[in-house]
Amino acid sequence: MAPTKVQTMSIPGRRTFLKQAAALASAFSVNSLFNQAHAAEFLAASGSLDHLSAEEAASAEDFWAVIQRAYSVNPNLINLNNGGVSPSPIVVQQAVERFNELSNEGPSYYMWRILDQGREPLRAKLAELGGCSAEEVAVDRNSTEALNTVIYGLELKAGDEVIGAKQDYPNMIEAWRQRAAREGIVYKQLNFEFPIEDDAQIVRAYEQAITARTKIIHVTHMINWVGQIMPVAAISEMAHSHGIEVICDSAHSFGLMDFKIPDLGCDYMGTSLHKFLSAPIGSGMLWMKREKIEKIWPLTCNAQPRSADIRKFESLGTRSFPIEEGIGEAINFHNGIGARRKEARIRYLKDYWATRVQSIPNVKLHTSLNVKYSCAICGVSIDGMTPSDFENALFNQYKIHTVGIVWENIRCVRVTPHVYTTIADLDTLVGAIGEIAAKQRS
Repeated sequence: MAPTKVQTMSIPGRRTFLKQAAALASAFSVNSLFNQAHAAEFLAASGSLDHLSAEEAASAEDFWAVIQRAYSVNPNLINLNNGGVSPSPIVVQQAVERFNELSNEGPSYYMWRILDQGREPLRAKLAELGGCSAEEVAVDRNSTEALNTVIYGLELKAGDEVIGAKQDYPNMIEAWRQRAAREGIVYKQLNFEFPIEDDAQIVRAYEQAITARTKIIHVTHMINWVGQIMPVAAISEMAHSHGIEVICDSAHSFGLMDFKIPDLGCDYMGTSLHKFLSAPIGSGMLWMKREKIEKIWPLTCNAQPRSADIRKFESLGTRSFPIEEGIGEAINFHNGIGARRKEARIRYLKDYWATRVQSIPNVKLHTSLNVKYSCAICGVSIDGMTPSDFENALFNQYKIHTVGIVWENIRCVRVTPHVYTTIADLDTLVGAIGEIAAKQRS
């Protein structure tokens, strides 16, 4: 049998194609991958929801089936640990792959002279999503980098006080401890017993910790361990009345909850875009009030460290420009769903499974189901089981991926669905928890 002929593109033709792809299929153009693959389908699917509120649309399974098909998740694994890292839609993966391929055609040319030009359109799109000025947004790699920029960039001296909480994210806690060890600042931590359904109680706890030496309050918008939503705006208002600045860790809230950054009232905010925005892994954002930029030292070197230009925080050297194109496509995808609709759907999914297991004997929820105090993340435990044993039982017996949490006063398994999560997945989870709890009782 004669060998099959395979049609291949010549090298010059391939290069021309890639250059044209970069120009025509940028995430910031009308020919973006999202527009090519999904825009018309999303628009048609959402037409039947126009008369519904976001909460009513949350259970419209035909619409959400369209969204689910846009992901490439493994059907043999039920991933309910989206609070760690979320998978990207296929178009986001394709954008990274396409522009990585282009970069490798001639890195120093395509990266620095072509793709580097995409950061300003990306900055503008992130600012639009956050409801803020583009001159207040820096693109970086994750929440740790964003928030460490502020934590290490603030001019604090020995004896100055910072108030945080034991339930904040470990990398931020360790950054403050390092400043305390090296420079003698005083780092104080509150200890909360979540869930709490009283904003005033939380605000009062921070206020009561304030002294004449307090300079900074560090608050986590959504506690990553159990999903408690903290009253950042109220804390910020209180703090400012005492002349204190506020740093907000929004790693788990940005791209999930429908809010605008200025509404938080904080002075600085950092987030990871590879969580609920579903941007490429290793993407993040720093925001700070424009009038604060000049006084913050950059985390990495910059020729003008006292500049009032937010771009001084992007001096990272060689970086992944394809990831930045991927962030743009993730924003397109997010906007195609709609921020309010997306938040309502993910909260609906959390409530779907949590309300069904809360009455099972020996099962305990560690998260409020009040809409004001939680959205996607919910902690659950079974009496007599360690979080590790519970996590392992879910995975080994049912191929449900979660994460066991043992941190300070929190002992539970964290469950976090996303827009691609199906009701069938959650029915499996509910059944699994019921069966594991029954075995534990027997």
